[in-house]
Amino acid sequence: MASNKGVVYQGEGKVTVEDIGYPELVLRDGPGVPKENVDRKCEHGVIIKVIATNICGSDQHMVRGRTTAPKGLVLGHEITGEVMETGRDVECIEKGDMVSVPFNIACGRCVMCQQQKTHICLNVNPERPGSAYGYVDMGGWVGGQSEYVMVPYADFQLLKFPDKDQAMDKILDLTMLTDIFPTGFHGAYSAGVTMGSTVYVAGAGPVGLAAAHSAQLLGASAVIVGDLNEERLQQAKSFGCETVNLREHDRLGEQIEQILGMPEVDAAVDAVGFEASGHGESGEQPAAVLNAIMDVTQAGGGLGIPGLYVTEDPGAADKDAQTGSLKVRFGQGWAKAHSFVTGQTPAMQYNRGLMKSILSGNAQIAKAVNAQVISIDEAPDGYADFDSGIAKKFVIDPHGAIRQ
Repeated sequence: MASNKGVVYQGEGKVTVEDIGYPELVLRDGPGVPKENVDRKCEHGVIIKVIATNICGSDQHMVRGRTTAPKGLVLGHEITGEVMETGRDVECIEKGDMVSVPFNIACGRCVMCQQQKTHICLNVNPERPGSAYGYVDMGGWVGGQSEYVMVPYADFQLLKFPDKDQAMDKILDLTMLTDIFPTGFHGAYSAGVTMGSTVYVAGAGPVGLAAAHSAQLLGASAVIVGDLNEERLQQAKSFGCETVNLREHDRLGEQIEQILGMPEVDAAVDAVGFEASGHGESGEQPAAVLNAIMDVTQAGGGLGIPGLYVTEDPGAADKDAQTGSLKVRFGQGWAKAHSFVTGQTPAMQYNRGLMKSILSGNAQIAKAVNAQVISIDEAPDGYADFDSGIAKKFVIDPHGAIRQ
């Protein structure tokens, strides 16, 4: 039996690489596994050899100690790889298939899945709707920042690439299909971005950059990205975005007016989430981005909110924010008749179409987010570098299979 290295959360600010044991087609007891999920059989699942798995900003929330994630949790929900073993009940996926794994774990059987709302599947997490690999309060499914991982409900979930050699040639783009690209696209699409739209994207991290590139694919006439980090803003400029450095300018509407000739945009995306900093203010202001995008979005506009918000934030300075209660100016959004779309991204609604855009050469998502390949042993350093605000998206290559 092969060994299996995995990236493991060891408490605030610390991850290590450990042997986590070769996966089985069953969910065993472990950190964060609800008792109802212990020993859950998965003959509908597969074992995947991980070719690429990425460090996500939402992983960083856990590693910073800003969630109730338990020590020993194997991290990672962005998984691309090759099928090594199939369960008894798998009919359509075969050994050797190269696949993308949506970060939402979904059964394909419940009423939510039947409505394509795979982000709130009712059958995979006994504690709440929705689930994901290697994430706090998401059912205890083992993460995929590892050499091998078990994926349940394979026939329903897995996106098979049509050609393995072509997939390896485009692997840095295709690895973004698991989460970041659909999430960025969902943010722009759910905000109503269409031909000719003007768009403001809050945050120039990987999801913000993916949202900005997605807005371009959707036909936006102008995409403005705001952030406090100049290096990240330069990355946004590299593929044609306008930018606003919020460390230097605290009046966002005025900066947008200098770019567009008016202080408002048609649509806006929050790609920051609950660890937001205030504009022109010191310290965290967890509602700052939500209030800012309401300010600068025209009446009747849409707000896409793929940025993560949590129900428990033990690291928040504000007592209300520790339970996810934020000081959002909801009355302003109501008065302007804004539409809000929040929650996990239903990745399966978008990943096949985005795959086709990548394979045709229309989408250049790896370039947009500045993908950089590291080994699994370099993952702890990757987490530290990402947390410093570096303008890179780290792709872990557990088996040394990716050519750059």
